[in-house]
Amino acid sequence: MRSLSYSFLTLTLFLLGAVYMPAYGSDYPEVRSAPVVSKRGSAGIAPLPDEYRGALIEVYAARTSSWHSRLAVHTWVATKERDADEFVVHQVIGYRARRNLPVVVSEADLPDRFWYGNKPELLVEIRGEQAEELLPEVLAAIQSYPYPDSYTTWPGPNCNTFTAHIGRSVPELQLTLPVTAIGKDYLPDGKVLGAAPSGTGYQFSLFGLLGVMAAADEGLEINILGLSAGVDFRHPALKLPGIGRVGTDVEISRQFYRVDRVDVAHLADAADVALVP
Repeated sequence: MRSLSYSFLTLTLFLLGAVYMPAYGSDYPEVRSAPVVSKRGSAGIAPLPDEYRGALIEVYAARTSSWHSRLAVHTWVATKERDADEFVVHQVIGYRARRNLPVVVSEADLPDRFWYGNKPELLVEIRGEQAEELLPEVLAAIQSYPYPDSYTTWPGPNCNTFTAHIGRSVPELQLTLPVTAIGKDYLPDGKVLGAAPSGTGYQFSLFGLLGVMAAADEGLEINILGLSAGVDFRHPALKLPGIGRVGTDVEISRQFYRVDRVDVAHLADAADVALVP
């Protein structure tokens, strides 16, 4: 009887997310009211390249377009090399597969652009010398993605499979993807066991359709038919499909927010310019 009750509770959690999203929206408030292609500009999250001259690595998530926004987010990675004048955004674009084009796209773009009218959420930001050290590893992970020409919305491989691959390849990013990142649990090459995207635990997954994850950063997650639910013990919260986190918000780590030698030189130059009559 107890096992039946647990099974019923688990099923209720999964169905709750799918029912709640169309009716009430989510922790991404722009989903309910934004036109599909209303906003495409910067959300004002990332620093401008001419304001910050050091290296940068950022990871973002935003609700997807159309009916997918009720359940899932789109994730991408943005990088900037030291003294570069622009960011490069790396992501998987699904419609390119229908045109027989590679789905992995790396091109100069706004790192924090609205995604089909939906405001992005910053998941990871690493600056300065640590970003310089990790950039080669991140770029190598992008090149080693095993599905550069394949895309399947559900259960994967998709954009979140791509971002999760980067997280697993570079655990120093400490990337924790939202529970709404459908496709993150699709392990490459048919594997059933692998590291969690954060690198702080492990997961079992059958083609992204059925699995379980246990990790220090992600907590405990259960995946049924591509939808995940779970509990975050480190930052107490429920993680519900379609809804996301319900409980304590997770602050983006600021341990890499520091004024390094690049910033000092840039600020000194700016001060000299400001003092010139």
